[in-house]
Order: sequence, then C-alpha cells, then structure tokens
Amino acid sequence: MNKSTWEKVFEYASMPVHGTLSRKLRKGLKIQINEGKVYEGAVLFLGEDFLRVTEKSGAESINTYYDWEKLLCVRTIGQTEE
Repeated sequence: MNKSTWEKVFEYASMPVHGTLSRKLRKGLKIQINEGKVYEGAVLFLGEDFLRVTEKSGAESINTYYDWEKLLCVRTIGQTEE
C-alpha cells in the first residue's frame, strides 16, 4: 500500500486533536501496527516521512516512529455493536 492509503486508515481510526496536527485514537478503538504492540488511547502524528505514535505511561511520554515505507499491516480493534 502507499502512504495515502495508510493515512486514510489512520484517519478512520482517529480524530483531530484541537489546535494541533495530531490525531487521537477514537474512544474504544485500539490499533496494532505490523503485528506489534496494541495501542490504546494513543495520539498519532501523520508526518510527511514517518508516523509517530505517542502514548503515556505514568509520568512518561513514549514516542514510537514508523517509516511509511515499512508499514506492512495495521489492525483496528473495537467493540462490536449488537
């Protein structure tokens, strides 16, 4: 897939953070990138050359960077409606 397709996937899974270029995952939605860690409550930054995922762990802020060209798969995980 190309970068614009991946951007659409991340835009679907998130919503803009007011006053920034970042996007917060939608409530109740988790994502998994390249079969790795599952992120919940994370903030995404869709950069020109990279994707940054920011998560909080206690008093720390953890940033993980992904190269757009190295993305192989993205899984979205959410509750089903009955």
